[in-house]
Amino acid sequence: MSDSYQLDLPVLLPEVPDERDDCVERLIADLEAREGFERAHVVAPSDEEPAKLCIHYDPEVLSLARIRQISERAGAHLTDRFGHVLWKVEGINHQRRARTVTERLKRLDGVVEAEATASGPVRVEFDRERTDEAEILAALEGMDVWVREKPRERAGGEEHTREPGEAGEPGEHDHEAGHDHEAGHDHEAGHDHGKHGHSHGGIFGENTELIFAILSGATLITGFLISVLTDVTQWVPLGFYFAAYFFGGFYTLKEAFESVRAGQFEIDFLMLVAAAGAAILGEWAEGALLLFLFSLGHSLEHYAMGRARKAIEALGELAPKTAIVRRADGQQEIPVEQLEVGDVVIVKPNEKIPADGFVIQGVSSVDQSAVTGESVPVDKQPVEDPEKAMQSPDKLDASGRVFAGTINGSGALEVQVLKRAEDNTLARVVQLVSEAETQKSPTQRFTDKFERYFVPSVLVLVVLLLLSPLVTGEAFGDAFYRAMAVLVAASPCALAISTPSAVLSAVARAGRSGVLVKGGGPLENLGTLTAIAFDKTGTLTEGKPRLTDVEPADGADVKELLGAAMAVERLSDHPLAAAVVRDGAERLDGYSVPEARGMESITGRGVRAWLDDEPVYVGKDDLFGEVDGPGLPEELRERVEKLEEQGRTTMIVRRGDKYLGVLGLMDTPRGSAAEVIKKLREIGLRRMIMISGDNQRVADAVAAEIGLDEARGDLLPEDKVDAIKNLREEESKLAMVGDGVNDAPAMANSTVGIAMGAAGSDVALETADVALMSDDLRQLPFAVGLSRRTSRIIKQNLFLSLGIVIFLIPATAFGLLGIGPAVVFHEGSTLVVVFNALRLLGYKEE
Repeated sequence: MSDSYQLDLPVLLPEVPDERDDCVERLIADLEAREGFERAHVVAPSDEEPAKLCIHYDPEVLSLARIRQISERAGAHLTDRFGHVLWKVEGINHQRRARTVTERLKRLDGVVEAEATASGPVRVEFDRERTDEAEILAALEGMDVWVREKPRERAGGEEHTREPGEAGEPGEHDHEAGHDHEAGHDHEAGHDHGKHGHSHGGIFGENTELIFAILSGATLITGFLISVLTDVTQWVPLGFYFAAYFFGGFYTLKEAFESVRAGQFEIDFLMLVAAAGAAILGEWAEGALLLFLFSLGHSLEHYAMGRARKAIEALGELAPKTAIVRRADGQQEIPVEQLEVGDVVIVKPNEKIPADGFVIQGVSSVDQSAVTGESVPVDKQPVEDPEKAMQSPDKLDASGRVFAGTINGSGALEVQVLKRAEDNTLARVVQLVSEAETQKSPTQRFTDKFERYFVPSVLVLVVLLLLSPLVTGEAFGDAFYRAMAVLVAASPCALAISTPSAVLSAVARAGRSGVLVKGGGPLENLGTLTAIAFDKTGTLTEGKPRLTDVEPADGADVKELLGAAMAVERLSDHPLAAAVVRDGAERLDGYSVPEARGMESITGRGVRAWLDDEPVYVGKDDLFGEVDGPGLPEELRERVEKLEEQGRTTMIVRRGDKYLGVLGLMDTPRGSAAEVIKKLREIGLRRMIMISGDNQRVADAVAAEIGLDEARGDLLPEDKVDAIKNLREEESKLAMVGDGVNDAPAMANSTVGIAMGAAGSDVALETADVALMSDDLRQLPFAVGLSRRTSRIIKQNLFLSLGIVIFLIPATAFGLLGIGPAVVFHEGSTLVVVFNALRLLGYKEE
């Protein structure tokens, strides 16, 4: 990868003993599975410095922000030396301008990565030892780019607004506990014109460019009419053409100057040269027409992209501004930013819920469509144990959990707050969508690279046309005119905006339906999938197994079997253990279960604990071939095989040397699973596989019931990773669907990792390339269908934009079209591709 960036990162925390720690190995393994990663190696420690992890990666494909997420999930943290900011800005109205700003930011000393977008966000990764936020903000202001919203920082537990550019403490945006507290993520609504005292859009505000374009057109038409309808001196219409040049060329000249400063010859530069050439030839009207249509096209492009941007920004406006909180002295209304974890808020009927939390009093139904995409309101009721819910929020049932920005139904609720305003699910989604806007898709990277070579080639062609009279004997004025027309024809405006406009629209549309797509790369890959691998438990099945069979061994009874199993499983938080404890209690009805202690997990096999100084083993049949003691009796093995043939997951129980029996559990397939598999086949996926830790017979039974092509069972976590790697070699593009927590390594090794039920789960949000916010498998066909529609629209846009250029270059080079018609075709194609992309905002599942 020629654009790779070598980054030395002291990733080892004080509590990590050395560079051989497991977290470093996990980080390297996760990175190796990702596109854009070249290699990583450990730099041994010296007397002066700790061990370092040297990462070679392509920042165009794998951003430092993504490496940060992967490393924190692996248990390692990037040093606080490297800062990360994501700002909403004004002053970037189109994709060419975004590229110029990006290039100039990358040239700043200390900036590791930078990406500006036409939709607003600017992402910068920087080295705190060489630069800081104040210098980056100053550089942006020097480019007439202004942070639109004021970042907030914490000071002594309170939050206060800080002017952009005001220096903060070095660690004020440190990354803690796997979550970035970044500048620009936590902000107050409203534009920040602050201390500058003026609008950053120009003398007419945000609409200045559009008004200048209209004035250019008005003066052009006035000048033309005067020259045609009156006999006044030619200086009068020429004066109006001068005015048309000024208004139409003001922003074009400004942008051309900026792009040349950044070492680029952008489209604006080509247009300016063509307009100047027309003036030299005396074709003032054509030059003014070129600048008028070009500036008008820019303005309309800005307006159209603004529509897609507002669709994303609308997500951030869903949460209410205030909350009614219960205090010792009664109720009071406070800003949501002042809510603390553990506060109790009162939500009246038909009001928006102000914070992520769980219900402690009241019954109602909640419209969660804004966050999870669920079309039907979800019934809510109080949790059984608020203290336990606070300690383990990820295990909360959907019936008790609520999210900020969702709408309460007809019943009043009291909700205990789980997360602060800046950390809630809605805020995280807005943050991650904004991050996604700055991630380029493979097609966009291709078009950007194409333009870098294409524009200089056009300039070479123009020089050749200017020299052609030396060979052909043609009048220099005619050759010069044709050269200027070629400049207009060859400017790839439509190509530049064709992909980012489609990606932005699709990301916005997905977010509106509770599907978070992290950038153009996953979006395009999702549309080209040939196969999908599903985790079984909680993905294809309900994830809520029930105890169906209790079969004591000879010499044991039901109470002895269930008592021992429940005593051990009460110490585990595994879903199967919870089912044994819950359903076993119903069967024993008042039986006093003994207390077990010292539970140990035997990965992928089962568990061991101690009961009255005797070891109790609960697990698969494989477990009993590995531990000391008598082997599994043949009679009990036959019972296990019979239950597994019926699709049961089996758990064998042995106390000391005595086998107590076998338990059979069943996790039923989701009601929608078979329908989803059918829809995915209709969309065009040819192969669907299930991978599971359950035994092969259970996996086969579930796969047959819902219509999968293949099932692979008896897989340990590391086996799942190997299975995904093998499948990826067999298939050109493979997705892995799981819960984003236990399946993280396997998801990392797939082309696209898809997490289900990501709402409220920080790990799932960080891990996945695509996050289905609700626990509903039916969002998957929507996401794949939207991605495929996006791919079609991108192809349409590329075909149109390149087709127009291929048509116009020879047509203008041979004199068949002049500057006027060329600019009409040119700007028309730009607007067509933008509005074609905007159709994705209205996408409906087929």
